[in-house]
This record gives sequence, structure tokens and C-alpha cells, in this order.
Amino acid sequence: MTDPTRPAADGEQIAAVRFRPTPTATAKRRAWLSPWRVVALVAVLAVVWFIWFIFTAKSVRLEVTPAPASVGVSGGFAFRLGDVYLMRQGNYRVRATAAGYFDLSQRISIGGDRNQTIPFSMTPLPGRVTFAVDPPGATVVVEGFDLNGTAPLTLPVPAGAQTAHVTHPRYEAGVVEFDVLGRDQAQTVELALLPNWADVTVPTTPSGAEVRIDDEPADVATPGPIPVAAGEHRVAVSLPGYKPWRDIIFAEARQAIALPPIVLEKADGVLAIQSSPKGAGVTVGGEYAGATPLEIGLDADRAHALRVFKVGYAPRSLSVELASGQRRNIDVTLTALTGDLSVETRPEGAELWIDNEHRGPAKGVFTLAAVPHVVEIKMEGHAGFKKTIVPRPGFTRELNVELLTLEEARMARLKQVRTTGQGHELVLLSPGSFRMGASRREPGRRANEVLRDVDLTRLFYLSRHEVTNAQFRAFAKGHSSGQFENRDLDSDTQPVVGVSWQEAALYCNWLSDQDGLEPFYRDEFGKIVGFNPSALGYRLPTEAEWAWSARHIDGGGVLRFPWGDQLPPPDKHGNYADQSASHTVGRIIFGYNDNYITSAPVGTFPPNEKGVYDLGGNVAEWVHDFYEIPHGAASVDPLGPEQGDYHVIRGASWMHGTVSDLRLSGRDYGTDSRPDVGFRIARFAE
Repeated sequence: MTDPTRPAADGEQIAAVRFRPTPTATAKRRAWLSPWRVVALVAVLAVVWFIWFIFTAKSVRLEVTPAPASVGVSGGFAFRLGDVYLMRQGNYRVRATAAGYFDLSQRISIGGDRNQTIPFSMTPLPGRVTFAVDPPGATVVVEGFDLNGTAPLTLPVPAGAQTAHVTHPRYEAGVVEFDVLGRDQAQTVELALLPNWADVTVPTTPSGAEVRIDDEPADVATPGPIPVAAGEHRVAVSLPGYKPWRDIIFAEARQAIALPPIVLEKADGVLAIQSSPKGAGVTVGGEYAGATPLEIGLDADRAHALRVFKVGYAPRSLSVELASGQRRNIDVTLTALTGDLSVETRPEGAELWIDNEHRGPAKGVFTLAAVPHVVEIKMEGHAGFKKTIVPRPGFTRELNVELLTLEEARMARLKQVRTTGQGHELVLLSPGSFRMGASRREPGRRANEVLRDVDLTRLFYLSRHEVTNAQFRAFAKGHSSGQFENRDLDSDTQPVVGVSWQEAALYCNWLSDQDGLEPFYRDEFGKIVGFNPSALGYRLPTEAEWAWSARHIDGGGVLRFPWGDQLPPPDKHGNYADQSASHTVGRIIFGYNDNYITSAPVGTFPPNEKGVYDLGGNVAEWVHDFYEIPHGAASVDPLGPEQGDYHVIRGASWMHGTVSDLRLSGRDYGTDSRPDVGFRIARFAE
């Protein structure tokens, strides 16, 4: 055998040998890992952990209502000692069960306090409540819960004080309050509803009539008694062959009512009348009954005199007798009456239509039924004629028509004079072409009176008089025109002064509102910011309208002064600065007297040939246009610049006595009020 400790000789082979410990070492290790040693080690570790748990756990008391209840804790180690649990900080879930209560499952959090108490309240199960209501069939609603039904019924009602509302169609509503024990215990709630009707006796002769309450059948024949719900009701009694009986009664719950005896009258006969043509009037015994087709009731068993009539037809009279309850239909044909219509039209060539039917040339005699006819006469280039005419039997009606041209008809449609709701009288003016301004050679001419041609194409209305203090105070109650040199300017009939252009324009808008017209001026928060040239509301006259109205002479030409071409004016022609005002104003007209130192009542002096007063005197007047020096180019219906700092003032006043001021071509401007500046109103006619 080879010695393992000896080095291998050359040529010898070395073999591996498996290691085996010595018996002594193996025995020592097996002794250390013996079962009792493992058990002891585990026990020591458990004791150490438990001691650590005892010192780090919190004392938690779980108070569950009701008690006793089965309680369990999950989510971590909890050691129970009687009513106390030892638990470390953290989150746990507590579960509890008790008979008659909903299971409890609630998450809790254990804090750092050494001793803690956590209360729990379990919710009792609903009680099983049976509602016994007299009468059956009542509706039960438990207040505050979606619990309802028809009694008798049993409902799961939450524990505690509860209220139920009980209703029945024929009974007074009831309310019952009750305490629910809960915990799935059974209990009964009883309630008897009070009747909500009265027994009504309806004695009729004959009896057995049908009764309706508020148009609904009562299902009980007279005399009843008939149950009627409490309150006011319409009662109707009917029986074939008799007139219906109606009345209103008031029923009080649980009180018997007996109506006075009712004797039913026999029913009328019913007469249905048709006529040709329709719409004929019918009288019975001289009293109007209506127009055909018509149904009327007639007293039975006696004769009735009927008359059927219609305009243009011969009337028909007849006698009718009906039995009780009988229905009869009659047809009446009326005979048409005729009359002659004689038509003459100028100019010749017009055509005639009658009731939309073309009858040829509008001349000759036409026989027509004596009923209303729509007669129309038409001719190209002329306004049509239309009128409703009723021919008279046995007579010839004459219709003589002269057709107007379209322009003539246009003028005829417009009123020549209009009056506003505040009493302003306006005249219709039909302007045309004229020249504004003044020649450079005219004495007194100012540089802003540039000659220019103007064509006015729109008809307009202009007030005869300037606006008075009384008229303006209807708009601005506190306005006063004041005084000048201790001379009154504020009487009701004097022209209003002391108003700015803005106030004058706002008055025009107010007046438009009063008369239902679309305002001409656009205002924002009481300030004029623009205008609508297509509006027909009241406004200030344009400068061109004012100049045409003041200066234009029928037949051609223009006026230099309001009275003519030379100074001085005829005595008492108008209100200017006269001799009586020599101590009040600076310049006067020598040799002229009008007897008014300041403004005169409007209309004191004669009007011009257009029927307009004071255009060249009394007070100067605001006009619509912004002020500018004209460029001289021709214009059509000018409304002035779109914007500017000032507005034009036209016409002389009681303060003016110089040639420049008295001329009708004179132009002034401003924006604020003056004691000698007022205004008049205008509006477009169409």
C-alpha cells in the first residue's frame, strides 16, 4: 500500500481520495444543532420580541355601541387584554357585528399617545313598519325617504322619529308621526282618514235625471244622495226632452245638503237654418238671433215668426212651430236685388275692374247686385282709384273719377298742414333749385356768404312759429329764458332762448318720441353724436331749407331783406332793433318802430308768403348744419359738414339793426346759448 505522506517517486500515479471528518468533529456539530437547542433559541427570540412589543405598543380601548358586540382587528398585530388592545402605531381596520345592527367596518389610525380611546357607533337596521290605513288604497309617503306605496303595506323605515303623509282622493289628507324602533323589529302604524265629501240630495220633477259635477258624470240619478267633494262645484242636471238645469253649490265635508225642489222645463225644439247666400241675418219675433248657418232653440208647441235678410237681397219671412226636443233643418234662398252704376272717367283710356273682374273701358252703365262691390279704375302713369260701392235697387249711382298723375297723387297724400302733439303747426313745403349766399358787391356782405347753387329735392315740413317757452318747458320743466336789461324773455308765448344747439336737438328727439316718430338725431347719454338722414323725426331745419323758406319768391328770385330789397322795413313788419330799443341794444333801425324792445310773442307779425312767421326777426335761429365757409360748388339736399366745433345761426333778431345782420343771407355761428337765439322745428315729409 502506498504511503500518502511520501512523495511520489518518478513514474508513480497520484489518486484523489474523498475527505471524511474525524468522528469527533462530526459528533460535536450534531450536538450543537440538536432540537432542544433550536426550540430554546426560538423561545428566547419570541420572548425578546414580545418584551419589545410590550414596551413599544399603545394601549387602545375600542368602545363599541351597542355592547356587547363581536369585535375584530386586522391590518397588524393587536394583543387584547380584556377591553384593551395593545397595538403599535399605524393603520388598522376594526370590524364589529351585533344582532339588529348593520355590520361595522371602519379604518382607524393609532397615534403616538400611550393610552387612546376610540368610540364606534353601530347603525341599527330599519324597522319593519306596517301601515294600516282606513280606508284601504290610501297613498303613504314617508317624509325624507324614497319610501311610499299604497296601504296596507310594510316598509323598511330607518330607526328614529319619522313622519308619514297619507292621502286618498276622497278623504282629507292625514299626517302621522311615529318612532321607529329599528333593529329589524316589526311594528304597526294605524290611521283613519276623515271623509272629504258631502252627501247632496237633488230633488227633481221628474226624477231619474242625470247629474254631472264639474262636467263629470256622478253615476247617481236624482234625487241621490250624491257624494260631492268638499268645495265649490258646477252642478248640471239633464233629462231627455227637458231643458238642462245648472247651478253652483258649495259642499262642506261631512255635511248633508238638500237642494230646493227643481222642476225641469220641457226642452226647446232646435231649428238649424241654412241660407243661400251664407251670412244672412235671422230674427225671431223681431229679435236678432245671429247669421246663417245658425242653430237656435225655440220654445216648443208654439209658432215663431222668423225673418231672414241680407243686404242686396229681398228678405224672407216664415213661421215655424216645433215639438219638444224636435230638431228641424230648413234652407232659405234669397233673391238678389240689383242697381245700376254709371261710370265716367277722365282722362280717357282708363280700365275698370269690379270685384277683381276686368270690365273694359271705365265708362258706361253697369247693372250690379245691390251688395258691396270693390270698384277699381287703373291707367298707366296715373295713380289708381279704388272704392267700395253699394248699388241701390231702382236707382242709378253715378261715379265720376278724375285720375291724378303719380306726382299729383304723391302731393295729395301728404297733408298740407300737420300739428304735433305739443301744438306745433307745420306747413308742407316743396322746394327746388335756388342760389344761396350773396354777391361780393352786395353792401353788408360777409366773407362766409359764398354764392353756391343748391337743389332741394325732398319735401319737408317747417313749423310756422318758433318754439315757445311753454312748449320747451314741457320737455325741460326747469328752463327759464331769463331777462335782458330787466326786460322779461320768459313768458309762455315768447320764443324760447337761452338754449344751446344740443338742447334744441334733444328737444326735437323728445318731440319725435312723443309723436311716435323715429328720432332724427342719435344721442348717447344725453349728447347728440350724429343723425339719421332717412329718419322722419323732428329736427332743426337745414341751412339750405331755412334759406329757401326765407328768401325764395314764387315765380323766381330771392329776397334781400325779409320785407324786400330796401331799408327801412315797413312799419310793424317784424321784430328788429327799433327805436324803442335804443337804450337797450347798440345799433337800431332809424325811423322804424315795432313796439317791442325784446322778443315778441310768436306770430305777432305777418307771415311770409309761405305762411311762416318770424323767419327774419324776433329771435335768430339755430339750424341743423355744422358751421363752415362754403366752397362754392353746387350741391343737392346738403346737410352740412359731418363734424365741426360750431353750428350755423340764421336770421336777424330783436337785437339786430345793421344792414349785415338784417339781410337774409347773413350767417352767424356758435354753440352756447344766447338771449336772442331760439329755434324752430322741421322734418322730412317722406
